[in-house]
Amino acid sequence: MSRSLEQAKKQLGAIFKERKAYLRLMRLHQPIGIWLLLWPTLWALLIAGEGRPDEYVLVVFIIGTVILRSAGCIINDYADRNIDSHVERTKDRPLATGQINVRSAIKLFIILMLIGFALVLTMNRLTQGLAVAGALITILYPFSKRFISFPQLVLGVAFAWGVPMAFAAQLEFVPRVGWLLFINTIIWGVIYDTEYAMADRNEDLKIGVRSSAIFFGDLDRIFVGVLQLMFLMGMILVGQSANLGGWFLSGIGIAAILFLYQQYLIRNRDSLCCFIAFKNNATLGLFVLTGIVLDYLFVS
Repeated sequence: MSRSLEQAKKQLGAIFKERKAYLRLMRLHQPIGIWLLLWPTLWALLIAGEGRPDEYVLVVFIIGTVILRSAGCIINDYADRNIDSHVERTKDRPLATGQINVRSAIKLFIILMLIGFALVLTMNRLTQGLAVAGALITILYPFSKRFISFPQLVLGVAFAWGVPMAFAAQLEFVPRVGWLLFINTIIWGVIYDTEYAMADRNEDLKIGVRSSAIFFGDLDRIFVGVLQLMFLMGMILVGQSANLGGWFLSGIGIAAILFLYQQYLIRNRDSLCCFIAFKNNATLGLFVLTGIVLDYLFVS
């Protein structure tokens, strides 16, 4: 009897460990990527809907963001499975350690992508077409680190793709303000992914992975600073185009303060501080979203 109980405990433990590994593969224990993908999408939905986006579209995009991010993490870890084991911060990822085999990971990726496409099929044709392009960009990014010196630009496009999709879903076209917000979101993506790359620069140099942090070398902080100014000015233009006022500008003002804090964090290029600067962008995006919400609540 005791032996049966012991075997049952071991089986339950193995099942729990396997499920935990799959959650880690999808990076659900680290929601930072979800926030960085979700905030610009919500900015776009609110502006497109003038503060009152379609409720069904809102729910689909929130669920779709979580699914797409999870799928993106899987394909990223698949592409980096032979590299992650050589990087201190990523050496414990399930594919790198062998907790999950490649075949199982690809199956899960396909399942998530099919769920995402099923959701998109409830949207209009333009949104569906943009979703297909977005999926291709998501798959391309992890492999771009081997071929181009500026893969952060590809990631920026991938993380910004929800913006034109949100406008298309809400309005059935993408207006000029939508493309302006899309460009600003790309800039923001390059900012935080360069900070992320600064955290891994020494190890990336050893294993031959390319990044904007390596490309710009000692000019990395200046490069990030210029992009931060471009983002702030671009968001002010977005606010003017969308007739957003004081509350929105307050959110942008807080974003400027947080950018200064990030510059402080990356000043010595310490890996941990650079990673903290990267994560700080989730808070920044939330403040921008809060400014948009408050503007529509109290001004419109």
